[in-house]
Amino acid sequence: MIKITLLNGQQLIINAELLEAVETAHDTILTLTTGRKITVHDSSDEIVDKVIAYRQMINSHHSEV
Repeated sequence: MIKITLLNGQQLIINAELLEAVETAHDTILTLTTGRKITVHDSSDEIVDKVIAYRQMINSHHSEV
């Protein structure tokens, strides 16, 4: 799960596993595997960093088991 910020400033936590694409136009648009599109305040680089950190955390937990 990653925390994102919508354009209105509201924070939302989404399942990073559902993230299919990150588009950068005027705003950053996330496309989920469900087809839902979410326009966010976070930059595409911030989203990528959050997904990488999430996956590293998941992988470190799996290696401990």
